[in-house]
Amino acid sequence: MPADAKTRTLCEQILRLKERTDTVILAHNYQVPEVQDVADYVGDSLGLARQASQTPHSQILFCGVHFMAETAAIISPKKRVLIPDPDAGCSLSDSITVDELRAWKARHPKAISVGYVNTTAAIKAELDYCCTSSNAVGVVNAIPRSREVLFLPDMFLGAYVAKETGRDNIRIWAGECHVHAGITPEDVSKKLDSVSNPEFLIHPECSCTTPILYDANSGKYGSRQVSILSTEGMMRRAAESDAKNFVVATETGMLHRLAKQNPGKNFVAAADHAECQYMKMITLQGVYDSLAESKYVVRVPPRTAVKARRAIQRMLEIS
Repeated sequence: MPADAKTRTLCEQILRLKERTDTVILAHNYQVPEVQDVADYVGDSLGLARQASQTPHSQILFCGVHFMAETAAIISPKKRVLIPDPDAGCSLSDSITVDELRAWKARHPKAISVGYVNTTAAIKAELDYCCTSSNAVGVVNAIPRSREVLFLPDMFLGAYVAKETGRDNIRIWAGECHVHAGITPEDVSKKLDSVSNPEFLIHPECSCTTPILYDANSGKYGSRQVSILSTEGMMRRAAESDAKNFVVATETGMLHRLAKQNPGKNFVAAADHAECQYMKMITLQGVYDSLAESKYVVRVPPRTAVKARRAIQRMLEIS
């Protein structure tokens, strides 16, 4: 059977299983195209967290990395949450441990801790607020300016938030996403030069955000539109823009949804190598197996979940 026929058959089986098991399938923007296409909802961490908290279904199959499935389990404690591959981790999430966070907080006892959603449940349980790239600025702005802020774990998003909020009392953990950190200004320049009249969309986790902000302000990009946006912000901008060509600086999985929802427009990755090995561990076969065998169930210890839920709920309320 040709590969495309096999894929269609597998998709049909997944849809039948989904109905039979009362399951909603949530997929992150960075998932492979065939997984995105079989999902009920595709979005960023914030959008998927909202869907997980509101779904009437008794089971959630989360196509993303492990911390995202944990977040769904925390905010929907009465629902079963499955992940197709429990080993789908996150380099950014791994960049800080609970002991390191506790020690950092001990050195700054009056500070408010704000953690990116790209963290484990155990880390979230130690936070005052959780945030995503789309609402990080809003979360920090909601904190009295007199209070010191500990922002973790992404240093590039933290630097962007500090600039946007104008705060000089924000301390930033030195963590990074290996995918976004690997997108360089040189990658960007080559792609911008290879496309006719492109608009440039860049994720704030990128290591090149700071030099690109400087370059944009200094006029290096001329009349080109340059926007620093979350993945959902990219979706909105692409839909409303009159541009036909876009260079996109984030994980390459994002291009599928952008192209699918914006026919007639061309989307080019700022760096072809910007691919998350962990996101790509989720496969269509894995989705089927997880549904068919009710594996792998994501569980968060109750005490950890109760503490983490507070920070996540604050994120959802502010957003």
